[in-house]
Amino acid sequence: MQTPLRSLLGAALLIAGSTAASTNVHAQPTPDPRVGLKAGWFDAEETAWNIKLVSTTKPSESFLNMSTPGDARLKNSDLAFSGNLVFQGNYSGWQVWDIGNPRKLKLRAAFVCPGSQSDVTVFGNLLFVSAEAVSGRVDCGLGGVQDEVSKDRARGIRIIDISDIEHPRTITTVQTCRGSHTNTLVTDPKDPENVYIYVSGSAGVRSNQELAGCSATNPDIDPNSSLFRIEVIQVPVKNPAAAAIVSSPRIFEGLTEATRHGDAAADRRERPAGAPARPSVAGRGGPTQCHDITAYPAVGLAGGACSGYGILLDIRDIKNPKRIYAASDTNMSAWHSATFSNDGSKVLFSDEWGGGSSPRCRATDKKEWGADAIFVRNGDKLDFKSYFKMPAPQTSQENCVAHNGSLIPIPGREVMVQSWYQGGINVFDWTDPYRAYEIAFFDRGPMDFTALVGGGHWSAYWYNGLIYGSEISRGLDVWELTPSEHISRNELDAAKLVKYSYFNAQEQPQAVWPAAFVVARAYTDQMARNSAVPKAWLDGVVAQLASAEKAKGDKRVTALNALATQLDNDAAASPEAERVTALSAVVKALAK
Repeated sequence: MQTPLRSLLGAALLIAGSTAASTNVHAQPTPDPRVGLKAGWFDAEETAWNIKLVSTTKPSESFLNMSTPGDARLKNSDLAFSGNLVFQGNYSGWQVWDIGNPRKLKLRAAFVCPGSQSDVTVFGNLLFVSAEAVSGRVDCGLGGVQDEVSKDRARGIRIIDISDIEHPRTITTVQTCRGSHTNTLVTDPKDPENVYIYVSGSAGVRSNQELAGCSATNPDIDPNSSLFRIEVIQVPVKNPAAAAIVSSPRIFEGLTEATRHGDAAADRRERPAGAPARPSVAGRGGPTQCHDITAYPAVGLAGGACSGYGILLDIRDIKNPKRIYAASDTNMSAWHSATFSNDGSKVLFSDEWGGGSSPRCRATDKKEWGADAIFVRNGDKLDFKSYFKMPAPQTSQENCVAHNGSLIPIPGREVMVQSWYQGGINVFDWTDPYRAYEIAFFDRGPMDFTALVGGGHWSAYWYNGLIYGSEISRGLDVWELTPSEHISRNELDAAKLVKYSYFNAQEQPQAVWPAAFVVARAYTDQMARNSAVPKAWLDGVVAQLASAEKAKGDKRVTALNALATQLDNDAAASPEAERVTALSAVVKALAK
């Protein structure tokens, strides 16, 4: 019979080194190999730590201009996943890659359709693509739109039938007054007949002669103003041609302009004499749109990154999201996106200071600017705790700032992969909201060492065991995390047990782990790493797990039930109470 944890704590907690996870040093390579990498387009120097590059695939012929590095018309944008397919947006359309063999991706479709950012989401046989540019056409033609008012202009959400992936077919375009910079697909388990799209439009309001009902007048004069709202589109799954806007929630109502930082001193430029004033909405200083909205239906919430505010939304009524809190922060400039912790108790907002086209990771740039801000939910409020920024200084020839990422489903931890444009990608732990730290990275040298040529990773997401990164100018990268002092093999294997049939990062799925011994060992590895419980106690738990795994039938059940009883008895006294309780739950599930 193992000695109870309470007894071991009485002696062991007095022994130096037996406790205090807070004293752990999160070691990183010194000097940082990301500094000073050789420049190049497809031959830039690369470096990696605790992660390996599985493959890199150049853009297809339709989306590559070898005469112009960083061609602004051919920027790769965001990613969406379905089965063995990854959809990659591009300012001139979208590509589809078969990732069945991640070491050798296969192009399935390259669909040219200019319209600016082309943010993509996918559900079943439907692909949703954001269109914002005034030159985008409904017929995806290359000639642009010359007339100021035209029925041929596409600004909103393109809905594509992808049931025949090699021959995609446009179903309809749901036009919106401000176009769609990004879109968030939201599903409602109570409404399987429909999916919903939250549209974040950030362009100017189009003429009501082009789209009836559009108005750039302030809401206090015109209650139907197209400003200070988002759009919600309902898409009948069996009849997507009937998709339509069903509500336009004014989630910014009552907010004033937030105080936020501007440029660094070295980047400030005086406006030329006589230059026209920057566009504004007369008499209203609050936010007029969101950049990104991350919906988390499992907890009934969404996080909006919205023009100076991080907004918490109640989305239990999917059609009618309601603002319940708005956080502001003077160290944030361009709130870009949001990520929830798996239990929904924390929210991380990123700051795209400089808009993604500027160098904002130089040694002279503040670590609090162009970073992530971590908040903890306090009822319906958000309490700020800390910042995290990719720590390696980048050159003035590298556009770099916080951008898109997602959680890696390691049980008991908040571990996230994130893109930083030409700052590469990194993986970091923000389980402790006060002390986020980096645990893996990949980086390339700049596109050019003499001038800033746009490139870098737009997004980096974990999907079914691997990380995929959309590189603006270089194509599509695939990585695999490797075990290290920061992530054990058991933790990685537990994360790989979480499988999604499809994945859109802005509809965050809740990770649920099956009952498996590797999940139990992930928790024991974390307790061993944190050194917060007596080693003798933990060694006993690990031995009992190993013995139970070797046992069969009733003997296994008896051993597991005995271990679960012990863990339940020890949890209250443990400095790792949450993990001990979580471990007990896994052991009980295994016993069943």
